[in-house]
Parts: sequence; C-alpha cells; structure tokens
Amino acid sequence: MTPPPQSAFTEYESPSRRTLLRGFALGGAGLALGPLTACAGPTGAPGPGTLTLGLNRSLVSLDNKLNQFDAAITVQRAVRQALTRIGPRMKVQRVLADRFEMTEPTAWTVRLREGVHYSDGSPVTVEDVATALRMYAKVNGSFILGLFPELPTVEPTGERTFRLRTERPVPVLDRLMANIHITPAAANRPEELQSGVGSGPYRVVKANSGAGEYTLARNTRYWGPRPHVDTVRVRFVPEEASRVIALRSGELDVVDTLTPDSAEQLTGLPGVTVQETSGVRICQLFFNFRKPEGHPLADPRVRRALTYAIDGDSLIRDVLTDSADQAEGVVPLALEGAVRTGSYTYDPAKAKSLLKSLGADDLRIKIIWESGEFAADSSVMEAVVDMFQDIGVRARLQQFQPGGDILKWRQGRGGDWDVIGNGFPGTTGQALTSLQGMYGGTAAKERTRDTYMGYVIPRIERQLSDAATEVDATERNKKLAAVQHAIWDTWPSLWAFAPKTLLAHRDRVHDLGLLTLGSYDLSPVRLEG
Repeated sequence: MTPPPQSAFTEYESPSRRTLLRGFALGGAGLALGPLTACAGPTGAPGPGTLTLGLNRSLVSLDNKLNQFDAAITVQRAVRQALTRIGPRMKVQRVLADRFEMTEPTAWTVRLREGVHYSDGSPVTVEDVATALRMYAKVNGSFILGLFPELPTVEPTGERTFRLRTERPVPVLDRLMANIHITPAAANRPEELQSGVGSGPYRVVKANSGAGEYTLARNTRYWGPRPHVDTVRVRFVPEEASRVIALRSGELDVVDTLTPDSAEQLTGLPGVTVQETSGVRICQLFFNFRKPEGHPLADPRVRRALTYAIDGDSLIRDVLTDSADQAEGVVPLALEGAVRTGSYTYDPAKAKSLLKSLGADDLRIKIIWESGEFAADSSVMEAVVDMFQDIGVRARLQQFQPGGDILKWRQGRGGDWDVIGNGFPGTTGQALTSLQGMYGGTAAKERTRDTYMGYVIPRIERQLSDAATEVDATERNKKLAAVQHAIWDTWPSLWAFAPKTLLAHRDRVHDLGLLTLGSYDLSPVRLEG
C-alpha cells in the first residue's frame, strides 16, 4: 500500500446521515465479511516464531515524544523503556530503576538497575536520563510535556543514583516518568529519533515509517527475562473489515480497536480470543480555544448551546454500537480521582433557541480529525453534521490521513477549524495528569503551541496547579473534584465519550495481558501451535 503524502486529507460536505442512525446497527453486523481491500495488509500467515500485529492507525514513529496511542505504546515500549511503567491494576512498577521514592517534598531518589544495557551493548546511564528530559522539554506541541506540572531536573549522586528535583511538589512523578523513554544521550535529540536503539526486549531490524510497518527482533542483550517470541511484525491495516478477515485467515495474530460488531463475530470462533477492558482514554469533539474575542465559539454559552444538538445516546447505540460510554466528566471515570461533573443532553429545540438568543443562529462549523482516531470515526462525524443541520448549523468535514499534518492544525499552525475529533489517553491511570495535559495551558505554553487546542483559562490553571502540588492525597482529590466541575462549566467539548478497548488474537498467542491503559507488554507473549 502506498502511504499518503504528508499533507494528505479529505475534505467534503457530508450528505444526510438519517439512514446511518436508523440502519447502522443492522448493516454493521456484516461489515467484517466484506471483501479484503487491495491495501488490506500482510499476505501469508506468520511463521512459527513470528508475531504479527495489525494496527488500525499508522505507527509513524517509534519515538513517543509526539506519537502516543494505545497500540503505539505497546510497540514503542518493546524497544525503549522508562524508569517506571503503569502495570496491572494501574499500579506503578519499576523498570530501569530499582529504587524510585519521594525522599523530600520536592525530590525523588532514584537508582538505576545494575547491569542494564542497550541493544548496542552500551550501559544505561544517569546522563541518559538527564538528556532524555532535556530533549522532551524542547519538543513543541508535545502531548507528554503537557502532562507534567513541571519537568524535573537530574542531580547525580553516584554512578547509578540521582535525585529528580522539582521546584514544587509533584506527588505523582513516579507515574509521570513512565512516559519518558530513555535512549543513549549521544544519539538523543528533540527531533524524531529514527534509530531503534533502546533497552527493551526487542530491537528494530526493519522500518518503513511511511507505511507504518516495522520488524522487531529479540534483543539478545536484554537485561530482563528473555522474550519468548523471536520476531514481531507490525502492520498498518486501516480497515476494520480487513483486519478481521486477516485475523480469521491467520495472516494476523493480533488486531486492535474493534467495534462490538466485529468482536461479536469473532467471539466463540474457533482459534480466536477476544479481550476487553474499560477505557481510560477520552475521545472528544473538542472546541478550538484559539478563537478571537467576539467569535461565537469564544463564548461558553454558544459552546454549551451547540452540545444540545448532539444525540449522544444514538451515537453510542447506533454508530459506536455500545463500544463506548458517554462522558459524564471531563476525564474518564475509570481514572483515579475522576468525578462526575454533568451529562450531555439532547435537546435540538433548546439548541436553536439558545443560539438565536445569543445571535449565533447562522453558524458555519468546520470539523477536523485524523482517520483512525477512534472506531467508526467517519460515521460519527457524518452523523454530527446531520444533527447540526437539524438546528440550522452548516458543518464541513476535513479528514486527515494517518501520517498527515494534523499536528500543525492542532497547534493552530496549519489552518483554521472549529471542532476537532481527538483522543487523549490516561497514560498514568490518574485523573490529575490527564487534566494537566488538557486543561493546564498557560500563555507561555501557548506561545510555543504546547497547549491543548489553545485551552488557556488562568483560573483553571491555577486550580490545577494547586491540586497538582498537593502532597496529601485526600486533600488533592478534593481540589481535583472542584477543578473538574469548573472545567465542565467552560464547555470544552461538543461531545465526548470513553471508548472500551476491544482486542482479538489468535489462540496460538498466549500470555497477552491487556492492561486497563489499552496497551500490553510484548515480553511475556508466547506463541504455541
């Protein structure tokens, strides 16, 4: 399959989607039985020692500084590792560090494991950690950078020991550092890392990032338990029908991001197992907060009025086929510290009335998103256009292909838009870090485009900062609850939902432990049969 050019996108006016909401559930049941497309993915069954993954989104990079989604984390962490990780039951586990503890309100004492080496034989050093943090700090628009109230500095105290120092307390720093992947200092830089040198159980032996295809081989110098699988092949297979067919035929071993329709077809099928976990990722139709004063969407009353146009129950039932839960808060309720703040209400008559009273009854809305952002994304967007039409709002869709330049649009550098379809993962299991990443924007961060869609509301940032530096967990959760209600009242999203994670694999795949975060560890996976 020829990869799309970097600027590729599809722009179109959507036709009416009445028939979608009436018949999607009926028609969707046969989706996975359609013909395999010309660019469906790999041909031929994997070898006995090869595990083949079929991803719904193109893994454009093994460098996680800008590229983070559930399946990407699975592959990236097989190559590069962090000091810690979030494991089963969202508990912190030590990885490159064998000691990681808060010893002062603003300092954590860390010790690297003895004898840990990269795949090229060089040792993991304290300087590698310090350099990684500096490189992450230099990335504009970094998703990960936004999770940190502040990045720590490294104070070496020995050959393998150091302190992570912050100006104010960061009580969840052990969780946050699970997102900082360590690589040799001499080869590290803020730009995308092309090499695959890491300390993980696998090393990169072949890569075609444009096509989202990689081949990983066992790292013979891996410091941990020897991985069971010799080779891991990663394929980009965007069509769900094609992924399902390839799994059933044995061409793929694991497929991700399934709808319940496909999962139902695969459940009980000889040779196939389906796994599901509740979601800690939130998918939003998020408003553009870079609108100038006087623009209708700069007014929270207009944003709220538009939410009444969206029939969320129908979208969940008929388009997403019950593969998600409609949001009742500004982050998924599965995250620790998350609270219910409200609900989206469908009332088109109220939407029209409010918009008219606010002088915003002749709106034109441009909605953008990247293909594969979530299951059934195009169908959701087209249904939203139809719902807008019911209240007299005309909407236009612009769909970016994977590997395109939507990042520039998110940052306000590519073009103007009004609503974006976007997902935000809960990589630490904590509501605090997701809230910080989305709603902790400042004027300084906006100058470097390091805010989330331009969301900069100083009073919200102050409340978040106060909660983020609170060491007492009980008091921190009280402050977090208050700020979540305050964020909800700004109406940041037209609509939002928390998708469930549905994954399927061949029965020859054993010990694949799907985490609540939506990723899994490749190291313990075994192949039998």
